[in-house]
Amino acid sequence: MKPLAESEIKELESVARIGAVRKVITDELSKVIVGQATVIEHLMIALLARGHCLLIGVPGLAKTLLVSSLARVLDLSFRRIQFTPDLMPSDIMGADVLQEDPDTGRRRFEFSPGPIFANIILADEINRAPPKTQSALLEAMQEGRVTVGGHTYPLPQPFFVLATQNPIEMEGTYPLPEAQLDRFLFSVVMDYPTEEEEEEIVQLTTSAYTPELAVVMGRDEFMEAQSLVRRVPVPDRVAKYAVELVRRSRPQDKGALDFIRQWVQWGAGPRASQSLILAAKARALLHGRTTPTCADVRALANPVLRHRLVLNFAAEAEGLTTDQIVEQLVQSVPEP
Repeated sequence: MKPLAESEIKELESVARIGAVRKVITDELSKVIVGQATVIEHLMIALLARGHCLLIGVPGLAKTLLVSSLARVLDLSFRRIQFTPDLMPSDIMGADVLQEDPDTGRRRFEFSPGPIFANIILADEINRAPPKTQSALLEAMQEGRVTVGGHTYPLPQPFFVLATQNPIEMEGTYPLPEAQLDRFLFSVVMDYPTEEEEEEIVQLTTSAYTPELAVVMGRDEFMEAQSLVRRVPVPDRVAKYAVELVRRSRPQDKGALDFIRQWVQWGAGPRASQSLILAAKARALLHGRTTPTCADVRALANPVLRHRLVLNFAAEAEGLTTDQIVEQLVQSVPEP
């Protein structure tokens, strides 16, 4: 057997390290977050894959606490932006401010960075901001930089946006168009805790207990882990399976399934296939594996596809959800 090269040995050690860190991070977050194991894993996968998340859940489920705690254990800077109807792009990006030099008395414009200049951004209730502000944020997510007054400023790396939407109140909101929703790697649904978990939450949050969160992985090591995701090889059958799942979600495709033609107006685009593979790579690393499998793709089909399918009137009339359509799609498309 051919001996492993030094670079290969280092990569195997990095994979083992990421697999071990996943459990440590989960244990640290469990000091302040009760349950929500799937949500925590999806956030870690999105961070590793350099993607952004749309988090949907009712108020009071500790979304802000979860994201800020994740930033603390990874030693990353965190900012929360509350989106409101009067929020302007300059309020989040920053603006040129007229400053006077105390020595010379001369005045000049200097750039004052906005709250977007942080590693992890919680964009709270993004659908309350007007489209102009939404577009500015989504442009920064895509490009990794902002342009103000003709000058371009790079955003700190790593850069991760978690945008929340309140599923209850839709009055006075500006729903994100499908083209902008497609920019998010995942759409994660945060559900109510179980009865036992809620009892534990009440006991935890109404006591004098103040947890101390330890830093598990530093910024440089985490960025190296992000780079490792891109170097993970993908078997042809796994890539073929991801593409097949996405193509079968399109009612216009010649291989579309009957229930897709019946209930789906628009299917997922090519970015969904890319997202499935990137997320599957990150999930494999988090579980200490060097290669993703079709099981990784199946496990992530819902968060990747639920915000990329547009159902038609017939589906809405029958009370169907995109989650139900995706689950049926996964069951109907065999592995190659």
